[in-house]
Amino acid sequence: MSAPRVKGWCPSAHRPMMAADGLVMRVRPVLARLTANQMLGLCTLAQRFGHGTLEITNRANVQIRGVTATGHDRVLHALGDLGLLDADPAHESRRNILVNPFWQSGDMTHRLTRDLLAQLASLPDLPAKAGFAVDCGPHPLLHCDSADIRLEQGENGLILRADSVNAGRAVTPQTAIPALIEMAHWLAANITPDCRRMAPLTARIPLPQAWRSAAPLLPAPPPQVGLVPLGALAGCAFGLLDAAMLSREIASRNITALRLTPWRMVLLEGAQMPQGAGFITTPDDPLMRASACSGAPFCASATVSTRDIARQLAPRTTGTLHVSGCSKGCARSAPADVTLVGRDGAFDLVREGTARDTPDQRGLTPKDLTSGAPFSL
Repeated sequence: MSAPRVKGWCPSAHRPMMAADGLVMRVRPVLARLTANQMLGLCTLAQRFGHGTLEITNRANVQIRGVTATGHDRVLHALGDLGLLDADPAHESRRNILVNPFWQSGDMTHRLTRDLLAQLASLPDLPAKAGFAVDCGPHPLLHCDSADIRLEQGENGLILRADSVNAGRAVTPQTAIPALIEMAHWLAANITPDCRRMAPLTARIPLPQAWRSAAPLLPAPPPQVGLVPLGALAGCAFGLLDAAMLSREIASRNITALRLTPWRMVLLEGAQMPQGAGFITTPDDPLMRASACSGAPFCASATVSTRDIARQLAPRTTGTLHVSGCSKGCARSAPADVTLVGRDGAFDLVREGTARDTPDQRGLTPKDLTSGAPFSL
């Protein structure tokens, strides 16, 4: 399988990424929260300058695809007016913070995220994909989501934990952010061109003993679509939201704010379960088990269309399904029960693996997949 060229950064608003369908502009809302006015503004921008959809990423960001080079400055100006743009591009690049979306004002997650935001200038330069998780609820929720350094509750109080390390460093609300900055500098000092994230680095270089001595808590079960104390947790197939329908939903239901999650779900504050905007409203919907990237013709690395076939195949799978346009596997880094990888206009099949693993079958056509032969999902 030929290896596609992997981009060296995550797109942002200031520094978008050029895809086959135009610029990808990613917005990083503070605390993953958008007011109704901000959300309506993004919907307008997506319709005027993009494809009319908003994409929720697996880092709880939101992005607009298909922006032209001439439209970039106009979108930047509008994002600034909405309060969704850092004036300093370097500040934006450091603000790669994943938060437990169920935070409440004044709780530990909220306070420590605010403290970290105030100290961004003290962080070292890190690879653009490196990031942090503030996950200080009763039990960790973000353990499967991308972050190099994590703040969470341990068995005996707060801990700072390096990704993939089974224990952490005991901290207090006062020492948590200085300790995080210290660990970030350790990461920056030890990265190499071929080892740029915490998990592979700690497999080579052990952390100081004091940084891996505090026991963590068992993680919480994955959140499910449905009503939660803060409102309605609604699913988004492949992380996509139709901007026009979302605008109507916000206006008709008087939704005051929306929180993004890394699980292809959004939290509608104070709302009942929605009826429109393409939301998934039942936890057993097969599309909640399916991941798919943008695919062809939107991505230059992809040679196959992905989301239409994922919609067709999701009801036929009993576990997780990942349809990837190429072997990068952007939509899902973890193994899936069934992974389909685009190659030269056809699909390779990987069972219980990732898009980078050796396929069990090669060269399957869309007709092969949708007809049920020559294999069973």
